Amino acid sequence: MKLLFLIEDGMGGWPLDELNNKTTLEAARTPNMDKLARKSIMGRCKTVPDGMAPGSDIANMSLLGFDPLKYHTGRGPIEAAAQGLDLDKDDLVFRMNLVNLTSLDENGTMLDYSSGHISSEVSIPIVEKLQRELGSELVRFYPGIQYRHLLVIKGGAKLAENDIEIRPPHDLTNKSIAEDVAAFKASKILEPIIFKAHEILKNSGTKAVSIWPWGQGKPLNLPNFKDKFKRTGAVISAVDLVKGLGRASGLEVIEIEGATGLVDTNYEGKMKAAVDFLSRGDFVFLHLEGPDESGHMGSVKDKIASIERFDSLVLGPLYEKFGSDCAFLIACDHFTPIKIRTHDAEPVPFMLNYPGSEDSGLDSFSEKNSASTGLNINKGDELMEWVLKRIS
Repeated sequence: MKLLFLIEDGMGGWPLDELNNKTTLEAARTPNMDKLARKSIMGRCKTVPDGMAPGSDIANMSLLGFDPLKYHTGRGPIEAAAQGLDLDKDDLVFRMNLVNLTSLDENGTMLDYSSGHISSEVSIPIVEKLQRELGSELVRFYPGIQYRHLLVIKGGAKLAENDIEIRPPHDLTNKSIAEDVAAFKASKILEPIIFKAHEILKNSGTKAVSIWPWGQGKPLNLPNFKDKFKRTGAVISAVDLVKGLGRASGLEVIEIEGATGLVDTNYEGKMKAAVDFLSRGDFVFLHLEGPDESGHMGSVKDKIASIERFDSLVLGPLYEKFGSDCAFLIACDHFTPIKIRTHDAEPVPFMLNYPGSEDSGLDSFSEKNSASTGLNINKGDELMEWVLKRIS
């Protein structure tokens, strides 16, 4: 039986007063998810192991069936895998955001982790300029998409200070950056790069006034998905993070024109790509970033819209075509509650629908209904095997 994992990044959330104590998932109009909920297995899955940060890197690695405690080396290395960078085993790879700050000092505040969701057309020339002016045999800047880029320190993993702790910028919106600035200044690797880059960027004419390296680690090495799960598969996503997990595990990475990672992404293009791949393959991991980005921005309206568009433009057409002979796993990777505008490690809701699956007795898919069943997958990387056993 063919299998679709439909992952709405950050879809989970908490009740909001302005929604009459409903979550954005509960408030969204989702007739297709509701239809499936009545004849699906519903439960919760712990995608983030204890002691690890609740990020999409860790959570999506779990959902793809790989234990983050064993394989995760950092967020930067996953995105480097997406770009197919040729790295040495001792290179240190940072995810590098372009960010907007009040100032790059102990009195500074993080205004925007995405520099106003800067476009790739604007951001790529900025990163190329950084490479020309600051790059060297040891320091290399690699452009990615929008605000997400890479900084590689050749041989940096062998240095004693490679465990520097810099907080993810999406956790710092409207917060002080004092402790991170202190860490940058204490790093012989990063201190000159950060402050020279700031001098270049503050005159760029954009909201990107600084680089923000974080999530560093050695190059990623994952088992082959087909060898482990005996299925040919593909990932469909707008973000390098998920593409990197796919490429590192031997899955086909399908590029979609107009995929933005926001509420306006090309839903139809992603849906059609899934249809095309399932004509020749066994498994699709279709990932949508919109709810997560909306949660970080604190936009109730956009988060609801992202969920509703997924339901009508992705799930509805796919279920109409494959509902009689395909299994559907619908979930989010982690919570991104509007109240905190960042990730939370709470177990995520999921539902599994396949021909012959038992009735849940529930009339909608939600955080509350998923928790009510008492079904808990307490180790996220075991969900894939659990699903495959149920549908075999």
